[in-house]
Amino acid sequence: MKTFGGIPAEFAMQESAKISILPVAYDGTSTWGKGADKGPEAFFVASENMELYDIETNSEVYRKGIYIEDKLSGFKSPEEMVEAVYTKTCGIVETGRLFTMIGGEHSVSIGAIRAMRNHYKDLSVVQLDAHSDLRPEYDGSACNHACALHEASKYTNLIQVGIRSMDSIELPYLNRDKVFWAHKIHDSTDWIPKLMKMCTQNVYVTIDLDAFDPSVLPGTGTPEPGGLYWYQVNELLVNLAKQCNIVGFDITELSPIEGENISEFFSAKLYYRFLSMIFNKK
Repeated sequence: MKTFGGIPAEFAMQESAKISILPVAYDGTSTWGKGADKGPEAFFVASENMELYDIETNSEVYRKGIYIEDKLSGFKSPEEMVEAVYTKTCGIVETGRLFTMIGGEHSVSIGAIRAMRNHYKDLSVVQLDAHSDLRPEYDGSACNHACALHEASKYTNLIQVGIRSMDSIELPYLNRDKVFWAHKIHDSTDWIPKLMKMCTQNVYVTIDLDAFDPSVLPGTGTPEPGGLYWYQVNELLVNLAKQCNIVGFDITELSPIEGENISEFFSAKLYYRFLSMIFNKK
């Protein structure tokens, strides 16, 4: 039986797990670096080489139970993919398990966020990303990775972190009061308290791995210089976990590089760290 982190099967059973992880192997709309459809498999392989004791929370969160949902893949169109993710997310939310997802390019988040906003009426979405992803459509589809947060910008309380690349066509959809630009926060100490005041109680977190500086995470489809770093992001996540109800989160745009495993291990560790924070608020 395949499990996250190589955990014992008793902690990976559907009927007892408190956490679901949905793998979505999709890379249908990427326009530069391909390979995000290989992200989920690389993520799970890397997770098997992780220590499962979290030092900062003094916990082993895997004991809460982490169930791997059946992988979603093989889509004929981005619209079909979004609908499949939406339907699956709705089903997981109804079970009471914490919804988590590993992509796949960032368009996989559209369906998940849509499901979350239908379930939680006061939803905030915190987006960690190099790109604003606010285009209403791109390459003939509103379900493109460049449009990943457009719908969320209209129907949720969207807060964007780490942005450092965008097109002028996105400006009408940008709420500058809720954007934490990478160049503004790289040496700041007061941006996280400001962000926390903007959040509603229920928060969904979507992490495009290109939010991180490519010097620490090169394995992503559209790397941008000037990104975020490990402890900077951990500080944000621990504050969100302590002060808000995290209804779910995703990690997207992992595009493995042949011959190195830094990016996939980084992603697996980030995933496990955030779980540890959510289930150990103290």
